[in-house]
Amino acid sequence: MFWKRRVYLDVASGVAGNPSSPHTEGRAAHAALERARSAIARLVEVQADDIIFTSGATESNALAILGRVRALRLLAGADAPGRNNMHVLYLPSAHASLVENMRVLAEEGIDIEALPIRDYRVDIDALRTCIRPETVLVSMEAVCGETGVVWNTREVAEALKKARKGASARITLHVDASQAPLTEKITRDHFGADLLSFDAAKVADMHGMGVLVAHRTIQLVPLYRGGGQERGLRSGTESPELAERFAAALGAAARKREPFRTSALSARTRLKEAILKNIPNVSVQEGRDQAPNILSLSFVGRDTDYLVALLDEAGFAVATRSACETDSEEGSRAVYVLTGDSERARATLRISWGTGVSQRALGRFARALAAAVAFIDTSAKR
Repeated sequence: MFWKRRVYLDVASGVAGNPSSPHTEGRAAHAALERARSAIARLVEVQADDIIFTSGATESNALAILGRVRALRLLAGADAPGRNNMHVLYLPSAHASLVENMRVLAEEGIDIEALPIRDYRVDIDALRTCIRPETVLVSMEAVCGETGVVWNTREVAEALKKARKGASARITLHVDASQAPLTEKITRDHFGADLLSFDAAKVADMHGMGVLVAHRTIQLVPLYRGGGQERGLRSGTESPELAERFAAALGAAARKREPFRTSALSARTRLKEAILKNIPNVSVQEGRDQAPNILSLSFVGRDTDYLVALLDEAGFAVATRSACETDSEEGSRAVYVLTGDSERARATLRISWGTGVSQRALGRFARALAAAVAFIDTSAKR
């Protein structure tokens, strides 16, 4: 018999151990993981079994998109006539983890097509003409991470239901809701979605944790094989500590959502007015429904990469586009898709803030931005 000294990590769950192990630490870790799963399920208003933990939204999106279509192909059978005749619609302005997996589907012989957009919304009338008997999946965002546009996911869901009313096979709607928790409800019914993706990094100071919400009746296949954790769909040892922190952050976001929405909306209005008043030749990317804590601007003719560097020196962290596409020489893909203007897309600035940013801080930012743009404009005239 070996004596075992029990060591507990100083973490949120207060336990150390593999959730799949049968010993005391493993059971405690498993209990912590399931508490987090249940807490997130209550917030999304689904069953605990619908929550699949992943490493982040990129993996969640891949599992939703590739896992769903590959499952349908397997169900169709190797010799089925429609096996390679599937059609998928997607939001072309969405995050790279959504768009790039559409390209993977195309490489696998799936017919992919961009959702029609008009006035910063999915054009429902045009969507109805896009839906075919072979359409099996629609994938889109809830909130555009670059522009803050809140997409009409429920209208899309209703159009899909009506298109397949009475049909035996329904069209699966996947929504990447990573940017939603701070300002939007996150229930599955709110989005009208069948599959939902979330990312902990968008609600807390943490990385490496995400969730895919998927009912067992929606068949998926795993992206890879391993120990068979998470209903056999996402092998790998789970992290109870990260799961608990994520659940706590989502709960805090839900409690603070309405006060933050109110304050952020006021702050965004003041910030936009200050910028447009003090800086010439600025374009704003926004639609009818906007996340109140995201402001997308274009400074055509200016070097916005340089502008980001100047603002960084002044103590403000902003970006020109999604961090996952910073190497792109074409500028913001999202802005180009939404506006059709390549000059605006190459001169973007994305401003966003969370619950800890004050009106005073945003006022300081507006002054720093005006000074930085003035410096760039003056330098260009020399």
